Amino acid sequence: MPTTDSTTVEGEKQAQQASAPSRYGALARYLGVRFLLIIPTAWILVTVVFFLMRVIGDPITAALGGRLPAEQIAQRKAEAGYDRPILTQYWEYLTGLLRGDFGRSATDNRAISDVLLVNGAATLELAFWALLVAFAVGIPLGFFAATHRDRFGDASLRIFAILAYAAPVFFVGMLLKLLFAVKLGWLPVAGRASTNVELALQNVSPKTNVLIVDSFLYGESSYTVDVLEHAVLPALALGLLTAGVFLRLVRVNLIQTLQAPFVDAARARGLSEGTVTRRHAFRNAMIPIVTVIGLQIAVLLGGAVLTETTFEWQGLGYELARYLQARDFVAVQGIVTFLAVVVAVVSFVTDAIVALIDPRVRF
Repeated sequence: MPTTDSTTVEGEKQAQQASAPSRYGALARYLGVRFLLIIPTAWILVTVVFFLMRVIGDPITAALGGRLPAEQIAQRKAEAGYDRPILTQYWEYLTGLLRGDFGRSATDNRAISDVLLVNGAATLELAFWALLVAFAVGIPLGFFAATHRDRFGDASLRIFAILAYAAPVFFVGMLLKLLFAVKLGWLPVAGRASTNVELALQNVSPKTNVLIVDSFLYGESSYTVDVLEHAVLPALALGLLTAGVFLRLVRVNLIQTLQAPFVDAARARGLSEGTVTRRHAFRNAMIPIVTVIGLQIAVLLGGAVLTETTFEWQGLGYELARYLQARDFVAVQGIVTFLAVVVAVVSFVTDAIVALIDPRVRF
């Protein structure tokens, strides 16, 4: 009888060892397929944006029509190649993208790649601060709401989550400016840094265009404080939008997880309720948060347009709004295409993280 038990245990170990490589191989195939799907996804997004921009006419006429004589408009169209067949323009645009050439804006003749590099860094910085706010606010409050289910605090936080998600981000931004900048005078009204700080950070080397990093590289602590002060209100306005989503997700999933059989087993072993909640239920409840991060990145990028305009934060959203007002659809096309590709890549990274941390995912 002992021999039979040892044989069974040994067989189970061998089965687990044999299944491990197959699972890793399946994971590699899954991630490889998801990575390859970025290519058709990006191509479809680029194609849709390109032809939608052409529906309204050629970009030169849209941007400069009525400002220049017809002869100069025709000359600029010929120089930019907009007098050629639409499929020829489409092919040239695709080949340019593969070389990293997004074209030049029609209004200020600025290279779109330069806009993406300089202003994209500002949007990346804002998205980072907003995500920090979302995690710092949404996750602890969601935990509190779940552990105080159907009490006054839970009801209040649910209302807060709905308001945070439903309130227009520009409206929240204006309220924050009126309270903390105008009335109390605690924080700056707008911008990424004070004028003297921005001028000083222009000379830092190497220059990243992410001001918080540049201020560290410059080595002046007062500049770092100034950059952080300017980031507080925009990060709050944009981060509260996502915090409402995180709060509701953590609450719902933690409540469901606390009713799972493995949690009852942990209680039966004599563990305290706090230990069961923090070490067992909470970790499993956090998996859906990772799942929706990719979607929330798209929400953050969309909200960045209004947030950056409200606080004059000169990122991609700010430039996109400016180019839209100028009807510069070459620049709009380049920025929107870049943002679409970013969302596709973030979606892949999110899928990869979920596949690695969630054993329930099957490939």
